[in-house]
Amino acid sequence: MQLILSAGGIAAIVLWGLLWPASLGAFFERALALITVNFGWLYLWVVLALVVVAALLAFSRYGDLKLGGEDDEPEFSLGSWFAMLFAAGMGIGLVFWGVAEPLSHYGAPPPGIAANTPEAANAAMRYSFFHWGLHPWAVYSVVALAIAFFSFRRGKAALVSAATESLPWPWVRALSPLVDVLAVVATAFGVAASLGIGALQINSGLHAVFGLPVGEASQLAIIAVTTALFLGSAITGVTRGIKWLSSINLALAALLMATVFVVGPTVAIIDTFTTTLGAYASEFVRMSLRTTPFRDSGWVGGWTVFYWAWWVSWSPFVGLFIARVSRGRTIREFIAGTVFAPTLAGFAWFAVFGGTALHLEIFTGVPIAEAVAADVSTALFAMFDALPMSALLSVVATVLVLVFFVTSGDSATLVLGMMSTGGTPDPKARVKVVWGLLVAGIAASLLLTGGIKAVQTATIVFALPFTLVIVLMTVALWRAVREDWREENRRERELRRRLREMAGTK
Repeated sequence: MQLILSAGGIAAIVLWGLLWPASLGAFFERALALITVNFGWLYLWVVLALVVVAALLAFSRYGDLKLGGEDDEPEFSLGSWFAMLFAAGMGIGLVFWGVAEPLSHYGAPPPGIAANTPEAANAAMRYSFFHWGLHPWAVYSVVALAIAFFSFRRGKAALVSAATESLPWPWVRALSPLVDVLAVVATAFGVAASLGIGALQINSGLHAVFGLPVGEASQLAIIAVTTALFLGSAITGVTRGIKWLSSINLALAALLMATVFVVGPTVAIIDTFTTTLGAYASEFVRMSLRTTPFRDSGWVGGWTVFYWAWWVSWSPFVGLFIARVSRGRTIREFIAGTVFAPTLAGFAWFAVFGGTALHLEIFTGVPIAEAVAADVSTALFAMFDALPMSALLSVVATVLVLVFFVTSGDSATLVLGMMSTGGTPDPKARVKVVWGLLVAGIAASLLLTGGIKAVQTATIVFALPFTLVIVLMTVALWRAVREDWREENRRERELRRRLREMAGTK
């Protein structure tokens, strides 16, 4: 039933976008205006609360609880585990926005800051750290932890509803089928958003290297080819295709970042990282709760609210996938690996790519901001044109986006298959194929409807109802963690009592 409802609804939206793209675009525009004006504050408060919950769980007495039995050991090595969660979490996005976002903020900074000034450059880096730092990974981590906790410790199915069903309120349990359908819809549109963005950047990379025309025909062809690739990978399973591709991805990303760090303005990059990290820490709370009630500005809605909605829409997919590969790890180890480590990796990425691009724009006059204003998907390649080995860097970046595209697509088809078949750990190949084709169809439909703007709009619209689901999952997780800790503590006290009694009888 879940498969029929979710897949049928998504297929109807895909057909709507393909047959009447203007109508679908107008609908999303109206929905976007309603949500950003009336519910932007909700995203800000919920996501900040998830950061606090993740920190409390990591540093509290609950951190020693294991996701599984006492004898369970992690299925994957630390390196493979991190590679898979990082590739699934935000691989394409980092490559796409690593240059484009800082330069976008530099030319159109937050309200109250003059454009194209040193203050704008500092704000650009600070908000890039903010949008890709602790907040998104906390969203992923708490959702993943809830699914993993109830799956590995309580023996429940690997579904979002497994957490909400534990709550003592009958009305929540009655909504379990709807919760799982919302998770599927949010996942499908969130993943499609990133696949659409990936197609745009692959098109720009192939244009920069091989002169491939930039346009809808090229982008649709790229989606078709990459869909075939990620379906082939998905069918091979987690322990082979997904793990191998994720490891290759992480190595490629590290190589590309190290190369830009060396051939770019190295000292400026280090200074950028240091200064921005301090500014991020000092402005953390203000940025987390910033709205513009006394300004007629869409900046917060267009950036922060969009990002928070994007992470929310990705959270059931990334959460279930991270949960699937995290059995046997403690809560403290889990949060360290899914929040703190990837946050530092993202900071390093933006310092290298965003710092280099801003340095070239400000001190050498390379028109990267102009390229961003014309087409954000070309930003990375415009920066490469000003560096040594530009052609090689463009090729590596294009391959990196392609592999990230495949890893996101294959892990998404696995997760969508799991969610739509009652939590089956290894869905049948035909189920994965159906979901792969539907996700590719959504990406194509959104691109035809209006490119990146349509992708962003659809993401915010479909993330709103799932935000409330995440609140319920967080409450359920906290209650369950507290109950299990008390039970383990009681057993330990009982064991110590028995040992004392045995010692006293000798």
